[in-house]
Amino acid sequence: MTDLTARRSPARRLPGALLLIALLLSALAAVAPSAQAQSPFTPVAKVNDRVITAYELDQRAQMLQLFRAPGDPRESALTALIEERLQLQEAKRLGITVTPAEVVAGQEEFAGRANLSREEFIKALASAGVSEESFRDFVATGVTWRKVVQERFVGKIPVSETEVDRQIRRGPATSNIRVLLSEVILPANTPAAQAQAEARAREISRITTLPAFADAARRYSASQSRGAGGRIDWIPLANLPPEVAQQVLSLKVGQVTQPIALPNAIALFQLRALEETSVSAPTDTEIDYAAFFIPGGRSPEALAEAARIEARVDTCDDLYGVAKGLPESQLERATRPAAQVPGDLAMELAKLDPGEVSTALTRAGGQTLIFLMLCDRRPAGAEDANRDAIRQGIVGERLTASANALLAELKANATIVRYE
Repeated sequence: MTDLTARRSPARRLPGALLLIALLLSALAAVAPSAQAQSPFTPVAKVNDRVITAYELDQRAQMLQLFRAPGDPRESALTALIEERLQLQEAKRLGITVTPAEVVAGQEEFAGRANLSREEFIKALASAGVSEESFRDFVATGVTWRKVVQERFVGKIPVSETEVDRQIRRGPATSNIRVLLSEVILPANTPAAQAQAEARAREISRITTLPAFADAARRYSASQSRGAGGRIDWIPLANLPPEVAQQVLSLKVGQVTQPIALPNAIALFQLRALEETSVSAPTDTEIDYAAFFIPGGRSPEALAEAARIEARVDTCDDLYGVAKGLPESQLERATRPAAQVPGDLAMELAKLDPGEVSTALTRAGGQTLIFLMLCDRRPAGAEDANRDAIRQGIVGERLTASANALLAELKANATIVRYE
């Protein structure tokens, strides 16, 4: 099953190596204190009848800082805590609980993403002021929500064989979105430089004009693009790290990402332009097609015969009935890599969807009409695709969508008061 809890915490989208580096450095780096001096028991939000305290918010914000999660840590932390209250309330309504053993297993799985044991992970958190109880509550909620989603949706999401076939044909499509960005890279290789970079990054993230960002790049950036005002050439969105791409897609022209932690640096990116064309098919494609050869070229009789055949067939397999009793050479059925399909056939097939027909081509000096039918277009090697894995992938996507919809419904029906 897809890890539905990972979407809730920005930390879970970061590479394990980056998380490990952050943890190893935690003993040497001070975590920023709470933005407000207040009692740990001061309410910062109320979700229906459940209060979120300043202590809980501080603990989660410190955790997100330690994970080097993008965005404002206190805002992200408060949003996550509100969602978790709703998730726990739904679990209580359904009578769903988790055992201590399930929580420990969840902690071990989470720590394992950083190649650490549960004990090592808890010790690293403690060195930055995050209590074991806060980590336990964080994981317990995630495990509980997973069980809620299982209870509500697992086994209730049918996936047909047609949908599996469609996904196989679609293959790993590639987005043709590309972006034009400017960058500012702020050095942060010492504690003093880190503090200065964080303060400057907060100022730069509020910039909304291209000239102001270019000026900041020339003055503060350590990248080679500083001489060009931070401007860099077009980049395919797919080439960007996920944490950068996600933020860039939410920007309008002129807006700047939240500060993004890099090893010994903090980065910010401004969107100058975005270009979206279409979603391309996989580069390695196989074409399954059939060509039925009709004597007479483009004569009225041959075209009429083609029309009669088209009225009789829905799929390429139906052509075997049409060709029954005729010379074997009159029907050609082939599955070939797209690059190996003869050029004229390839151009016509490119215009067709599976099951569609073209009668635009001839052979034998125009004396033979080609009844050309596209049977299928699929990624190379699709015959060997693991159908069960593909089906589970579709289920996982729909479970995630269902979980998101459920959480949105819970939010819409809740009374949420924020005091921050």
